[in-house]
Formats: sequence, structure tokens, C-alpha cells
Amino acid sequence: MASKEIIYDKIHFRHDPRWSGRLGPADGGGLLLCMACVIEMLESDEISSVRKAYALSAVSGLLKCSPGALRQLLQQDHQVTIHFIDSLLGMLHSMVDSATLEKVDQVLVLLLVELQSELPLHYILDQINKQVIDQLNVKSFLPVFNFLGSLIETLPSVALILVTQYVALLERLCSILLYPDEEVKASVVYVWLKLLGSSGGSTAQSLPVTIRDRICILLRQTFVNATCPQLINNCIALLWILVQWGEAVSVLMSNAGDQFMCSQNGNIISSSQNQEQQIPDHCHLPLILKKLLLSGDNILRATSAKCIASILVHSPTQYSGPFIEADIPEFLFDRLADTNSEVLLWSSYNCLALLIEDPQFFSQCHSVYGIESLVRSLKQAMQLTNVDVLKQGLFLLTKILERQPTNVRLFLSPPAFVAVSEAVLCGLSSPCLRVAIQAASASSALFRLNHQSIPVQYEALQGILRAITNRFAELPIPASSDQRSRFFSHYHDQVSLKKPEHNSLESWSEKYLLQSLLCFQTACRLAEECASDPVLKENSFTAPLKESHGPDSVVSLCQCLLQYCDSVWIPTVIRVCECAPNPQILEIFYSVLSWQFTLLPSVMPAFANKLASSGFYKLALEHKGIFCAANRNTHLNAACCDFLQKLSVCLLSQSVSASGASQQDADEIETLLQYNLSSLCCRLSDWPTLLRESPGLQLCDYKGPRATQYCLVIILHLALRQGDRLLPDQIVFSSVLWLLHSVQEEGSGTLPTLVLQSSLYLLAMTQDGSATLDGAPLVCIDKALSSCQNFSSLYIHHPAVLHFICGHPLLKDKYGALVLEFWLTRQTQSTDSDLAVTEEQQPAAEIVELLSVLKKYPSVILLLLNIVCTREVSLAERAMSVLMALLDGQSDFEADLCTSLKPALLQALQKLSVESHVQGQKHVEEVNSLPLLLRLLCVTRASTPPSLHCSKTDEVHFKLFYHVSNIAGRLHQSNMESLLPALSYLYCCLSLSPPHCTSKAVSMLLSNCGVIEQLQIILSSSSAPSVFSSAAPSSGLLCCSHLLLSSLITLQHEHSIQVHKSLSWSLGTAVQRILIQKRNTDTLLLVSYLRLLQALLDVDLTSALVRVTTSPGLVGHAPLEPEDAALFPLGSRGAECLLIALSGLILQKNELLLRASVNCLSSVLGFLQRKSPQTANYEVCQPWSGFLLHCLHSSDESFLLHPAVLRVIALFIRHGNLVVQWEPDLLKVMDAVEKTGVKKLGQEAAQALRLLLTQIESGVFLPPLAEEHKQRVRSVIEALDSLPTFESLPCNILRFGSVSICLSDFTVNSESTLEK
Repeated sequence: MASKEIIYDKIHFRHDPRWSGRLGPADGGGLLLCMACVIEMLESDEISSVRKAYALSAVSGLLKCSPGALRQLLQQDHQVTIHFIDSLLGMLHSMVDSATLEKVDQVLVLLLVELQSELPLHYILDQINKQVIDQLNVKSFLPVFNFLGSLIETLPSVALILVTQYVALLERLCSILLYPDEEVKASVVYVWLKLLGSSGGSTAQSLPVTIRDRICILLRQTFVNATCPQLINNCIALLWILVQWGEAVSVLMSNAGDQFMCSQNGNIISSSQNQEQQIPDHCHLPLILKKLLLSGDNILRATSAKCIASILVHSPTQYSGPFIEADIPEFLFDRLADTNSEVLLWSSYNCLALLIEDPQFFSQCHSVYGIESLVRSLKQAMQLTNVDVLKQGLFLLTKILERQPTNVRLFLSPPAFVAVSEAVLCGLSSPCLRVAIQAASASSALFRLNHQSIPVQYEALQGILRAITNRFAELPIPASSDQRSRFFSHYHDQVSLKKPEHNSLESWSEKYLLQSLLCFQTACRLAEECASDPVLKENSFTAPLKESHGPDSVVSLCQCLLQYCDSVWIPTVIRVCECAPNPQILEIFYSVLSWQFTLLPSVMPAFANKLASSGFYKLALEHKGIFCAANRNTHLNAACCDFLQKLSVCLLSQSVSASGASQQDADEIETLLQYNLSSLCCRLSDWPTLLRESPGLQLCDYKGPRATQYCLVIILHLALRQGDRLLPDQIVFSSVLWLLHSVQEEGSGTLPTLVLQSSLYLLAMTQDGSATLDGAPLVCIDKALSSCQNFSSLYIHHPAVLHFICGHPLLKDKYGALVLEFWLTRQTQSTDSDLAVTEEQQPAAEIVELLSVLKKYPSVILLLLNIVCTREVSLAERAMSVLMALLDGQSDFEADLCTSLKPALLQALQKLSVESHVQGQKHVEEVNSLPLLLRLLCVTRASTPPSLHCSKTDEVHFKLFYHVSNIAGRLHQSNMESLLPALSYLYCCLSLSPPHCTSKAVSMLLSNCGVIEQLQIILSSSSAPSVFSSAAPSSGLLCCSHLLLSSLITLQHEHSIQVHKSLSWSLGTAVQRILIQKRNTDTLLLVSYLRLLQALLDVDLTSALVRVTTSPGLVGHAPLEPEDAALFPLGSRGAECLLIALSGLILQKNELLLRASVNCLSSVLGFLQRKSPQTANYEVCQPWSGFLLHCLHSSDESFLLHPAVLRVIALFIRHGNLVVQWEPDLLKVMDAVEKTGVKKLGQEAAQALRLLLTQIESGVFLPPLAEEHKQRVRSVIEALDSLPTFESLPCNILRFGSVSICLSDFTVNSESTLEK
């Protein structure tokens, strides 16, 4: 035979040419084949098996590569086809070579496919059926069975033909399974495998029941002693097909040793009959499958597990018992621990997930035995590419955790719990969202109390919560927008929402969110249980010094829950529900929010404020109205009600603690909310109707329409307190008014205290947008407020309440004083309690708000003044601070305010004067409000506009002056709190009054010996050696005394008023204080010393009021030198010391001290000039003056043009013109003036500059100036003359604590008093 020919040359010449031809491609390159040669070669015993195999291989190749070519050749004669088939069938019996048999098998199958006719197929099946039934040698049919299996696999339709037309053959195939040869069994099982598995198993539905049951029993029996791998593989594969049918499973799982005897073939194999009868009954299927689980083949293990799972699927309750009794769970867990096969893991997970449905699984502690293996396998599954394996393993873990009996712990040690938590974390970190969902479900089950180890691993629990929460960032959650408002407007009339597609990413995200919420809810429940159990709360294994609130404590878990809830969960759920609210998600969400109020009560006020201010009242109420109306979603309604109740109670507790309401009032409101929130399932737009609805007959105080109305008022109040306006202001105002009127009309009793408090707050907050209250509504409100015996329980510390009460005369007259007292005494309640208001910060805010009320309603000022006069010191001081701030505010109504305050103050002082005459001087000392009244008088006097001086108020001013002077004269010198403001007020009156109004005041004051004695005591105490002792007057009191005395000296000298009592003053002490003790002396006190010295020097140290005493340190010892005698009591040495001290004070550049020092310097030089001109010139020419000028010229230009500096230069030119030179002294001044410009100079600076330049121009300055310099001086004077004329400087008052200083006393003098 050639390589491309199948021709047997020896016999080919005898054959008809029609059976020959070149078959194959049309290009002529095919195979030359003679069908007759092929048949004779196959039938000839002389032809070797190699040549036969070659011929068969060529025919097989032809059938594969050239479909239809051989069919055309064989269609010439059907008998030839049958002959060819017979030859092939004969080879199946006679051929021993396995390779040749494989070719025969292949050619037969391909030939039947090629012929596409049922006749050859039936012929073959008939021949096989006949041969199998008639022949005794079963071993010889092994190739036939293999061919039959291959045929069914290639032509699935053959299976249906066998089932319907060849039942006898099938019965014979069952009987052959009893044959002891395992190779034969394997081939027969292979036939059954292909037969039952063809067409997706549909053929098996036509299999007779008896044959099906018999094959089940025989298969189970075949499994018992099977050792051949091929037989075992075929059996397990056939078993996998059989367990898909419930009827087959029922037979396979039966324990009876049913004997199916082959009656038709009883005479064939008697030994097989005996073998079938000897099958033991206890070899049931679970034991067989258990044996397979013990094998080393992962495929067998996986298939065995799949079979178990498939059996259990049909009826877990019926079939799980035998498997559990056979310890199948134990072996499955062992397989999980030692494999990383995806198929085996998946199959074992499925099987165990079905087995745990039986309580025996847990009663026999299989879960405790296998949990460690399961956890280890989950970590292995993380390394696999098939994420479904991990998902199924987590599903199994979830089911075990959920069904584990509470009295049997799975995790006996912390490492075991940590291991399972790490496995769950692996699932949560999976990139597949479906796996993460299952891991979240496992987390929820793991958070149960019975699964916690002792001690509880709080850090591991927080790690799981952290992983769940961090996953939210990957979810396709839309950003927050205005979709919420669009949603609620669109779904007001419908509740059915469009759900996302089942397998869409949005759908899986929603499932993850729901499962995460369930886990979070379980974690909250666990935290509460642990906090209430001392064994779990306090870790007995923790070191004693370890912080109880450390990262591994129940407190840290609670804080973790609150933190994630606040920062991540709430925003995420809100954004999700803005687009498509899910009642199930919302139910768990509100439940989680409610848990927070239980876990960390200490921080709940801040959390509640944040929730309410973020609109959660409106959110929860809208969800109730949309989803819970008509008794729908009762669980969501209950969750919303629980959340709203806890939120309201928390907010109410803050309100109760800040007001005078009792806990009983709060409990009453809690009861109202508890019984009525569930029925409040309407939209917010329906609330006005509910509030105006007539309640009818009320059978219960805490249930019914009226109680519901009370709940609405409470909720409106609490929401509005946090800035959440549930209804428009006008609607709220009118509805609350109607409710108050309705309750009063029915006469059913008073409103609950907190409901009335809420009504007052709502009316106050919403009045601005409503019509002005007329008589009837105002009376209604007054009647409602009067029904409460304790108004403090109704008060809410809020500006709106203050404005509301003070803005209506009827309410102000009855409750204004109380509201003002409450406002001054109670702390402000911040809407965000995270921002705590300290005690030091509060008064400023209180005063600012109260000032706005006083400006809007000036009549309230009198109420505040009454508090100053009649209430305790602390409250009166607060009221005093408000009035002082009001007077300092320089507001438009200040003149009217001072006018209205002074009569009230006069009345209070008159009352004190009368009481002091009746009860004695001691009463004046004991009056607590006296210091406040006097301080307020000082502020009032200082704040009185100049236009009101000596006007119609002069009489009131004088009466006030009179009473204050009398009080000051009767006070004890130790009562500095009253004495200081009294003297300060007298000083202000003298300084601010115009000259024609001061004579009467000074006369009255000088005739008041008590005041003069007070001044003498104060001056003497300060001059005593024990000046720094506790008996010494305060710096402020001494300062006021000096200022008052200086005014009295000046005015007494000016008006030549009679002095009834004089006092003495030590000049030496004053000079010593200024020269030596200035560093230890308060600046203000130094200023007052200088002012007193100035006043005395201006009258040449001789005053009818003050006897000036000197010391040897000033004038030397007697007899006095002529020079000292001329300057007595100052003396030359005293003058020199005083000038040096003044120059040092000038260089300190303190504004007030600078002015006082320059004025005093002017008075000293004037005194010297009058008493001894030579001494004046001599002192000015001393080195100290040059040093002072040098220091002043070294300053910046702005200081060089200060009026005090200009006055010093003018004084030096006047009293010692050789001290000042044009260059550099005057030249620097001129340069600075020309650079700055005279228009930028102040009034005092312009006057001082004009005096200086006038002195220079008049020729006082020596040597004479050059013409160029004179021209510069004249130009500046002309510029000064072109400036607008100034009126006299205003007599403003500066307050330094309790000391008031009149600025007019410290204006830089252009001339001394006696020089004018």
C-alpha cells in the first residue's frame, strides 16, 4: 500500500472498480481507497494488526477531513455498509491490541455520524443487544461497552433510543455491574454515565423507575469495594448525575439492602447473584462519600462534597442527619484546612452551609471543631482568583455565627477571635463588592455578645468598623445636592420608588450600605451589653495603671461608633436617601442614631444639637409622612419615633437644666411624645390644620388630638431652637395663638409647663413676620403666662424672648423686671454646646444684646436702674455694667437717657438720705447699692453732653451734687467703694460745670466740713510714713482727692469764696514722691500730684483752703537764705529738685503724664519768675534743660510737634533764651512743620506753635534771627492764621477704672494762670 492509497494489491484486481475512488479534496490530492480492500483486510487473519490499524486510521482521517465522501461510496449498496459494520463489530470482540480497538471504536462512531441514518444505528444496537444477552463471556464485551459509551457521547440521541427501545439491554447493563471485574464495571458505569448525562440529563426522565432505582442501588454497591481509579472516577461522576434527581437521591440514601435480582438472566452468572445477595446493609452512601473525602485526589474530594451538597439541597432536614452521624462535617472541615483548590473549597463550603441547617451540627460541636479550619481556609481563599469562593466561605462563616447556640462559645481565647476578625477584614478589603457585602454580614453576626472572647477584643471590633466605613469612599454615592427637596416634592403623592437594577453597581452599593448598617446596629447593641456587664466592661487582665478609656475599652468602642456615625455614616446615608430613599435602610439608620443616645450620654447634648441644627427633625418627620402613613412600614415608624423621642428628651433636658422647670415637667413631655409620635404620620404642610383642629372630648391627658397638638408645639420649639424652621413664621405664630385661645376657651386646665414655655419661645421667635399684637391676643398671652405659678420655669434665655417681653407694655410691666433679672443671672445657652461659653466671655455678650433692647425700648432702662438700687450686689453690678456700657456707647439718645436717668438716681439718693437721717450714719455704710449708684452717677455726669450743662437740668444736677456731697461727708474713710465714686462725681461736676455755675457748687462744698475732713484724712494718710500699709488710701481714692482738691483750689481762688475749714498738705512729701518714689508710684497718681502742685503753684502756694507745709529738705534750716525765703515754702533746692523731676517725667512720653508735667513745669517757672526772676533764669540755664532739649529733638517729627514739646521750647525761650538756639533747636521744629504742614496739626499743637513763633518774631529770641529765618517764621504764622478758628476744647471725661479725669484740666496751657 502506498502512503496515500488504501488498496490491497493482492486482491484489489478482483474488486469492482465502483468501490474504488480517490476521496478527499477536489484538487485531486485525496486518498485512493478501495472499500472492498478495506473490508477484506479487516476480516483477513493474514493481515497484521499494524496494517489494519493503518487502514482504520486512514478511514478515520477521511471521515474527519472529507465529510460525505465515504457516504457517497457506501450508498451504492446498503449490504456493503452492513458488511463493513459487521467487520468492525467483529473486531471489537476479536481484536486484542488496544490501539487497534481504539481505531475501530473511532471509525464506527464516525461512520454512523457520516451515514446520518437510523438504519445502521439500529442495526448496531440490535447486534449489541443480541450479543450481550446471548453471550456468556462478559469480559469480551469490554470494547463494546466502551464503544457504546463513546457512541452515546457523540450522538446524544442514541440515549433516548436506548431508554425507549432497548430496555432489556439496559437491564443487562445493570446486571453486569455485579460482575467482579472492575474494568468491566468501569466500562458499564461509563455507559450509564454517558446515557444519563446526555442532553443535559433530560434523557434520564424517560428511564423506567425500576431501572433507575436498580442502578442507584447497584452504583452504591459498586462503590463499596471499588479500588480501580477509573471505576471510582466513573462512579462518582455517575453519582453526581443521579443526585440531581430527588427520586434517585431517595433511593441512594435508603439504608435497606434492596436486592434487585436479575431474574431474566439468572442462569448466566450464578456467582454474581450470590455476590449481590452478600452486600452488607450498612454500606450506605454517607460512608462511601466520607471515604472519598479521605482520598488524596482533590477532584474526588470536590465531587464528593458536591454530591453531598446536591443531596442536601433536595431535603436538608431529611438527609443531613445521616451525614452528620457519619462525621462528614468533621472531614469537610479537615479538607478546608489542607487544600487551596477552588473547586474543593467551593464544594466544601456549600456542603457545610447546608449541613448547619440541622441542629445536630451544633449539638455535636462540629462548629467548635471546624471554626479554626474555616478561618484558615478563608485566608487561603483570599489568594484565589475566583472571588465567589471567598464569598461562599464568608457565607458559611456568617451562618455558623448566626446559628451557634449562645451557651457554647466559638472563641475561647482572644487569639481565636482576632483570627476570625482578620479573616473578616480580608473579605471587607476584597475588590469585589459582593464579597464585601458578605463580609459585612459576617461582621454583623460576629458582633453578637456570645461570640466575644474574654477579655473582649475592642480594638479588633473597631478595626472591623473602620474597614466597613472606609469602604464607603469606593461606593458610587451621588454628591449631596438639592435632590432631597426635589424628591419630597415629587413623591408627596406616591411612595413606590424606582429600584435600581438587580445586578447594577448601584444595587450592590445599596446592599452593602444596608448590610453595613445592620452591622453597625449590632455593634451598638454589643457596646450597650458590654457597658452594662461589669465582667466585660472592666478587663480583669488589664494592668491596674492602664487607662480605662484606652483604645481597648468599651468606651473607646462607643466613641468609635459615634465618630463614624457623625463623620461618615450620616452624610453617606443622607446622600443615598436624597436620590432614592429605602425604608429598610432608613429604619436601621434611625435605629442606629437612637443607640447613640444610650452609649455616650455625656456627649449627647452636643450630638443632639448638631443633629437638630442639621435638619434631622424635618428629615425624620418627612420620612414618617411619606412612608408610614396608613399604617405602612410600622418598623420604620417605630424607629423614627424612638429617634425623635430621644432627640427631643435630650434637648429638653438641656432646656430644663437651664430654666426653672422641674424634672416632673420633662417627664410629662416625654410621656406625651411616647404616646403620640407614632400617630404623627402626616406631611408638615398638614401641621397647621392639626394645630387648629378642635380636639373635642379628651378621655386621657397624654393621648388624643390635644396631646398631639402639644407634641407639635414641643417639636416646633426644639427644632427652631437649632435653626430648623419646620413651618413659616406667620403660620407658627397664628397657630400657637389659636392653640392658647382654644385652651382658654375650653377651660380644660392650664397647658403643661414646657408646652407653655415652647409657646412663649415660638411667639417670640416668629412675631417679626406677623402682624402687630393688638389687645385681645396680648391679653390671651398674658393670661396664659399668668396661669403658671413660677414664671422662671417659662423663661428661655434667648434674645427673642427678651425683646418680646420688653416690647409689649402689658408684658413688660408684669414680667419685664423678672426677665431682666433672669437675663443678667443665667448663662447663654449656645445652640452648639461644643462651643462652651466661659464665665468671662458671657457678660460681654449679655451686655451687647441687652443694649440693643435698651436702645429699642428706652423705658426698660428704669427697670434696670431699679435692679441696681434694690437687688443683691452681684445682680446689681451686672445691671450697673449694662448701664455704664450704654452710657459709654455715645448713642443718639444719650442726652435723653441721661435726662431720664438723673431723676431716678436723685430719687434713689433722696431715699438713702432720708433713711440715713432716720437710721444713722451706719445705714449709709451698709447700703449695698450705694457704690453702684455713685458709679452710675459718675458715668451719667461724664456722659452728659455739653449742650445740657446749665440748662433745665441744672436743678437736678445741683440736687444730686448736694446729696452726694452729704453722703461723702458721712462715709467712713475705709469705705473706699463708695467714697471713691463720690469724690470722683464731685470732681466731675466741678470740672464740667461752666464758670457761672460753679460758684454755688464750690460754696456748698467748702461749707461741707465733712468733705473737707475726708480730704484731710486721705491726704494725711498718704503723707504718713506707713503709706504702704493697709490703712493707706487706695491709689484711686488719693488720685480723686488730689483732682478734687486742685479744682477747689483753683475755683476758690478764682471766685474768692469763703473757706470755713482748711486742710494742710505736705509739699515735701509730694516732691519726694515725684522725685524719688516715682518708679513705685502709679502713673495716674503721679498725674494727680502734678495737677495739685500746678494748682498750688498757680496761686503761689498760698491758698485759703490748703495750708502748704514744707521741710528742711526743700528750704534748708533756719535762718533761711534770702533766696529760699523768697521762694518759701518751695525753696531754691526744692525748685531745683522739682524741675529735674519734671524733666525726667517729660521724657517718659506718657501722654497724660507728659501734659501734666509740662503744665506743672510752666507753673513752676511762672512761680519762680514771679518770686525770683534770677532764680528762674538760672534754673532754666542748668544742664538739665539742654539735655531735655537734646532728647526731645532726637525724637521723631510727630513727637517734636506735640503741643507739650512746643510749650517746653517756648518756656525755655521765655525764661532762658540763651538755652534755645536756632540751629539745631528751632531749625528742626521749622523743618518738621514745613514737612508735615500746618493743616495736619491739631488744635492744641497749632496754638502752641503760634505762641512759640510769636515769641521768636517779637524779638524775645537772642541773638536776632537772619532775615531769611524771619521770613520762614512769618510764612508759618501766616499759614496758621489762615486756619479756621477753633472753639474751646470739649470738656471730655476719661475713665481709668473708677477714676474719672477731665481732659480740660490737662490741656497744655499757653500761659499760666497768673500770667494772664
